[in-house]
Amino acid sequence: MSALNRSEISRVSQYAKDTLSGFKTFILRGNVVDLAIGIVIGAAFSAMVNAFVGDIITPLIPVGKANLSGLILPLPYGAGLKVGEFLNALISFLIVAAVLYFFIVRPVGVFMDHYKPHKVAVVEKHDCPYCLQAVPVAATRCAYCTSQISSVEQRETVNI
Repeated sequence: MSALNRSEISRVSQYAKDTLSGFKTFILRGNVVDLAIGIVIGAAFSAMVNAFVGDIITPLIPVGKANLSGLILPLPYGAGLKVGEFLNALISFLIVAAVLYFFIVRPVGVFMDHYKPHKVAVVEKHDCPYCLQAVPVAATRCAYCTSQISSVEQRETVNI
């Protein structure tokens, strides 16, 4: 094996520094950190909801002599379907979805509607027959040449 000379080592170390610098820039971007925090908080919230449903909600729903969380439907070959655990997961999902909708989606939608620029109503215009400037349809006098002009309704009744 041949030994690497200083220029090759310098080039490799510069490449490594550039790569790590780009990675550091990527990681320290605000949206990546925010996303990571959101995922961690979401996982903790989901675990809390799962515990709430499994330990408080489903034991209150009686199914025979057991509660909903222990509900197992027997199958002919000796196994059983754990329907209770599925219902726990379903109830947990519905609670998480409701919290997200009512406490995040709707408030953000209201906030965005409040700060979104409102659409300006487009005023329909027609050309003045005298000066050929655009004048609102409901105008009875041209703003440019001050000529008396008929409204659209009057013109339609005259033409019929």
